[in-house]
Amino acid sequence: MHSLAHHSNPQLQQFIQLQQAAASALATPNPLNVGSANSLSSQLHVNAANLHGMPVVGDPWGAGAGAPMNLPIQHQHKLAQLEEEKIYSLITELTNPANRELALVELSKKREQYDDLALILWHSFGVMAALLQEIVSVYPLLQPPALSAQISNRVCNALALLQCVASHGETRGLFLNAHIPLFLYPFLNTTSKTRPFEYLRLTSLGVIGALVKNDNPEVISFLLSTEIIPLCLRIMETGSELSKTVAIFIVQKILLDEMGLVYICATYERFYAVGTVLSNMVSQLVETQAVRLLKHVIRCYLRLSDNPRAREALRQCLPEALRDATFSQVLKDDIVTKRCLAALIVNLSDNVVTTN
Repeated sequence: MHSLAHHSNPQLQQFIQLQQAAASALATPNPLNVGSANSLSSQLHVNAANLHGMPVVGDPWGAGAGAPMNLPIQHQHKLAQLEEEKIYSLITELTNPANRELALVELSKKREQYDDLALILWHSFGVMAALLQEIVSVYPLLQPPALSAQISNRVCNALALLQCVASHGETRGLFLNAHIPLFLYPFLNTTSKTRPFEYLRLTSLGVIGALVKNDNPEVISFLLSTEIIPLCLRIMETGSELSKTVAIFIVQKILLDEMGLVYICATYERFYAVGTVLSNMVSQLVETQAVRLLKHVIRCYLRLSDNPRAREALRQCLPEALRDATFSQVLKDDIVTKRCLAALIVNLSDNVVTTN
């Protein structure tokens, strides 16, 4: 296991040492039981935030949170120390089934504010096992669909912590090597349009989106070895606008990687699958005029046009709505996307420039 010895935070080191001592003291860990749902009711708030174009799921820390800047430095340090101690206590509670639900709620709110949270989650004894237990415990509720709002909220809070681990540079590779994203695919494979299932899909997409946002070839290689593309394509066709946006963001990131572009354009079947979904999305966008989604669609087409075989095919099958002025009004203030669309049309032009 990766060492945290190089981290200078003494409280963090002490916490990890206590966790390691607890691990060695337990010859046979108790099984982690989720148990029945508690009476505590939590709400999942879905916000679309700009993370290199990807909506993320969660509750951003309020502007007034944390230590007020007008307090003396020693008071700020004291408040920060108390906050860290609270976080350590909450992480310990994740391994206690009776207190886990409240700990999930509180930690999911703090994941953007504590830089070392991903490291502590990964390296703390029993914590990742507890989060995975939360995930697999709801598999029986997926088919037939029987997921309640409270259970969906609970597992979404666990997924939010997994997103924290997937986002951190020091835990991302460990996250992939453990094949943890595969635990999320049953959620992406659901089709129920009820809110609990929609939140579950959206939060799961957020974990995958966190993996791809840093343009890491290792992540793309892993995802290409799985069924993530067909799963995203189906959500791009049938999901909510927000889920469609995160799903196409993932596909766009895969396309932007050279390995991903070659993979999708390697066979007619793969290109046809992606091209058909993009074309259907354009048809829907003629009605909805969803500019955020349109931006990603245009960028996907533009990237596909970089491949010679795909470029030839797109000359025949690019939707007419992208060739004419259908979206001129919705894009009138978006100079960057208008340039991408213009570049796409130029790439697909049949005109050959000759010189005398």
